[in-house]
Amino acid sequence: MTTTTERDPYVLGRTSHEYERLRGQARAWSRATSRLLDDIGLAPGARCLDAGCGPGETMRLMAERVGPAGHVLGVDMDATLGPATRSMLRGEGHEQCEVLVHDVTEDAPLPGAPFDLVYARLLLFHLPQRVAVLRRLWDAVAPGGHLLVQDYDLRSVSVLPPLPVVDDVHGLLVAGMAAAGCDVSVGARLPQLFAEAGIGEPDGTDVAGRIEPIAPATAYLDATFRSVLPAALDRGVTTEHEAHRALDDLARASAGTPDGQVVLPLLVGAWKRKLPGVRV
Repeated sequence: MTTTTERDPYVLGRTSHEYERLRGQARAWSRATSRLLDDIGLAPGARCLDAGCGPGETMRLMAERVGPAGHVLGVDMDATLGPATRSMLRGEGHEQCEVLVHDVTEDAPLPGAPFDLVYARLLLFHLPQRVAVLRRLWDAVAPGGHLLVQDYDLRSVSVLPPLPVVDDVHGLLVAGMAAAGCDVSVGARLPQLFAEAGIGEPDGTDVAGRIEPIAPATAYLDATFRSVLPAALDRGVTTEHEAHRALDDLARASAGTPDGQVVLPLLVGAWKRKLPGVRV
């Protein structure tokens, strides 16, 4: 097990502000994830792994389906967030949930494997070792079990009526993430990554999207941009003056366009069942 270090690939930072943003983001996508958990038939008694579990919102969805006879393990390299996640889930009565500090980029088997479901949401986006990590996740799937991955394609963000400042802030956000090594179109590349990892063609894919009124959508964009800003400044993508001017312009444009609508990033899912008889 490891703790968060200076080689931490998570570009958005590890602050109370970011943790709250993560919780809101996870809750916003809960329906899209729940639908896929049901589609693959996650059943009572199943053993699940949530790789990069963060604040544990998806672990809750798993626990509700596998029941007290099942087991849900979350792993995350953030040594600060893990205990809070475990405490939250146990406090809600999900005694079948456990959280471990673990770096999935390490060349080591995932703890507790094999699992009936190995799941990752918005994990590969941040990791330069995407193929190696995906192969490691697949190795942790029990015969007859599933690997399910959901990740972003950030290129879809748009606003009606058109507002150039939204495009400007989104462009700075994408540039900052890309400069830090994130793959801003990794969701669309999931079938390719499955093939490169030796998993084969996914059994299925899914694309989920959301359209939000401009006020909450630009608040989400603002919060995400503020989280990535230190990395963007460090890599010379923008300046303090340019960034804060863009955020001020974004707030004014949002207030002046109350009927505007924003298409948020697409969340792409891909899954594969490991056939019985396949060795882990």
